[in-house]
Amino acid sequence: MLMTKAHPALPASSEIPDRARILGMQSIVSLIYAGHDVTPLWNDLMQRATADQTDAATLLDMATILHTLGRADEARQLLTSAVALRRDFCVIHGDGSGPRLLAFVTVGDFMANTPLDFLLAGSNCVLWLHYVGLETTALADLPEYDVAFMAIGESTENAPLLAHMQKLLAGFDGPVMNRNPELISRLTRDGVSGMLAGEPSILSPRTYRVSRADLVAVSAGTKRLEDCISGLAFPLVVRPISTHAGNGMERITDLSGLSDWLGIQPAEELYVAPFIDFRGADGFYNKQRVVFINGKAFASHMALSDHWIVHYLSAGMGQSPEKRAVEQAWMENFDTDFVVRHEDSFAALYRHIGLDYFGIDCAELPDGRLLVFELDVAMVVHNMDDPVVYPYKQIAMRKLFDGFIDAVRRKPGAISPTAP
Repeated sequence: MLMTKAHPALPASSEIPDRARILGMQSIVSLIYAGHDVTPLWNDLMQRATADQTDAATLLDMATILHTLGRADEARQLLTSAVALRRDFCVIHGDGSGPRLLAFVTVGDFMANTPLDFLLAGSNCVLWLHYVGLETTALADLPEYDVAFMAIGESTENAPLLAHMQKLLAGFDGPVMNRNPELISRLTRDGVSGMLAGEPSILSPRTYRVSRADLVAVSAGTKRLEDCISGLAFPLVVRPISTHAGNGMERITDLSGLSDWLGIQPAEELYVAPFIDFRGADGFYNKQRVVFINGKAFASHMALSDHWIVHYLSAGMGQSPEKRAVEQAWMENFDTDFVVRHEDSFAALYRHIGLDYFGIDCAELPDGRLLVFELDVAMVVHNMDDPVVYPYKQIAMRKLFDGFIDAVRRKPGAISPTAP
């Protein structure tokens, strides 16, 4: 029965009020990712919300369903309503006997915050989500926790809040992973490319912010591309500011293509970078996602695609045993092969970024350098792929998840670092 699968048994606890308990992102997204019909779950939540319009936890779970189904505006409305009713929500994994992680989060989509719920899959951890905003004056009246996590990710929308959290956390007494929001705020595409520009083992294509007006002038022939950015030339990769997952991104090879793209792209400020052909010897574009936990690298996934915009779900990984065999070999030999080859690159990344937790999307160039596409604290890392089709991924993701939970336990100042 669907509701049984969607509603895991939660341990009774006087410390956690029922109104704070949510199914959470990992449970709901996994259900939809696996192709299950969520109509019974939605109807059940709707009945609860109708019976009690102050049931914030129900509203938040409904918002998560809508976000997963791509109904972003409706999801945002429900999420805002839920947070207006209460600031703290709890997800209990397993029997709830493990470490208690408190995440400082903000209202937004799945890329607004570090998706910690996925990292706790298969554990006994308790995750508290504490919503903050510019109106938050102090980090007080918090649920009981062992370690906190500054989970708000970099974006144009989040920039003022990251600056605000920098001030609030300066006087906060307690163990916090990713404690420095200023470091997170530097993870813009142009910020990362500038930060890594001097690293010989890394290529992070220099990314620039260019106004729409300047690019319109270039496309009209009244301004040269080099007048916008010295040395910039076609082909280019262009995209709107604060977008992810390839949304709005395009490869532009000439003035005509630039004009056509600007005709359908209304953003007033855009990222512009040189296009790097990163196809491997097999003819595929490949992209790896690597997560860093206290400086140690963990494999998340590898996708091989015919298209230069590489997405795991559209790359045909599930339909190609040959592609999966490449990913499997990469994952199984990650520590003794990929990590060894890119030891200098990984050390440089950790040195520059300075955070307990972050992820990169990257590729390996023929000359051995690491091509870094993106660096963020809010990349989705999960184990939702079919274990029958991807048995090797369950092992790699368990290693990553265990590494994260171990980092929570070992965080200096953790209240109960040896909790089971």
